[in-house]
Amino acid sequence: MDFQQLADVAEKWCSNTPFELIATEETERRMDFYADPGVSFYVLCPDNGCGDNFHVWSESEDCLPFLQLAQDYISSCGKKTLHEVLEKVFKSFRPEQRNLNKHSDLQQRSDLPRPACSHLVHRCGHATATEGISGGL
Repeated sequence: MDFQQLADVAEKWCSNTPFELIATEETERRMDFYADPGVSFYVLCPDNGCGDNFHVWSESEDCLPFLQLAQDYISSCGKKTLHEVLEKVFKSFRPEQRNLNKHSDLQQRSDLPRPACSHLVHRCGHATATEGISGGL
């Protein structure tokens, strides 16, 4: 599966979740995802689009512990699709799902840190900045 097809799968997945595909980088085969309040991760896709070579990570230290379930799943036996990996990431954040759905309440709290990913911008030409991202975990 070529990278554009993977990006299409990711966009479709996002339409059913609080996450947004905020950046894609075809040469690195990287997709960055974000959901308020400050929940971010990225996926590195294998060249063939299916297999156990997907990699999930976050530049936000607050998000990393939640990705352990998805990382364990990816490293387990059997081939994985991008959709399966994204679903596992979503389930990894389930304890935070209530916060994802109630992000406006969290944004009002000034005692919460700003997300570490607020500097991310679209690299695929759809937008040039992520304006208005605020909040924290």
